[in-house]
Amino acid sequence: MADALPLSGRKCVVTGGSRGIGAAVVRMVLAQGADVAFGYHHSSDRAEALRDELRTAYPEQRCTALPGEVSDGAGAEKFAAEALKSLGGGLDVLVNNAGITRDISFARMRREQWDEVIDTNLGSMFNVTRPLVMPLVKQRNGTVINITSASGIHGAPGQTAYSASKSGIIGFTKALAKEVGGLGVTVNAVAPGFIHTDMTAAIPEQHADRLKSMIPTQEFGSADDVAALVCFLASDRARYITGQVIEISGGLVL
Repeated sequence: MADALPLSGRKCVVTGGSRGIGAAVVRMVLAQGADVAFGYHHSSDRAEALRDELRTAYPEQRCTALPGEVSDGAGAEKFAAEALKSLGGGLDVLVNNAGITRDISFARMRREQWDEVIDTNLGSMFNVTRPLVMPLVKQRNGTVINITSASGIHGAPGQTAYSASKSGIIGFTKALAKEVGGLGVTVNAVAPGFIHTDMTAAIPEQHADRLKSMIPTQEFGSADDVAALVCFLASDRARYITGQVIEISGGLVL
């Protein structure tokens, strides 16, 4: 039954962990035996409620919610240091999930909107990964999992900044995988399509039905679908997988 808790004893950091896909990842890595430190920016009530719930459910494991604006270099450095401290030092899994979207046609986009998306989605990945990849390299073991998007692979109208940032994550993933692969560290990306989150809940029903008709499975995925893939990549079962971008979109683009 060793595989019942495939992440037992592992120390994980998750950015953007208070809701949506991030919260699902936090829940599932704890359910699979890991200790977790997760970050949040605006959703303090949600983050603290999630932390309290999970501490009650898994009293033998660490679960810490940490505030931090990871798109800011100094804020990310502080978050990284506090995350390591809360886990008792050391790290096994880093999940870069923090991200935003500001959907607007390119012709109407302002430079500050572009910068906000790029800084949050791509800049935060640099800010957080730079200090946290070193513990993995020093122990010559561990994994980095970056949440990108199907939009980063295929593009999407009204999402030039978002698609550009998510495409940048893919390049980052492949390059870093080549740098640290020989040091025992794997780096992969997960590219969700339409997933049931607060973001997709805002889509008008008629438009959502049209989008579902474009998906071979005829439905949006769940945050747990994505979390299950993240947990697989964080486990020993994925030890020989690195530099990959795994799309999880119900076959949205085939």
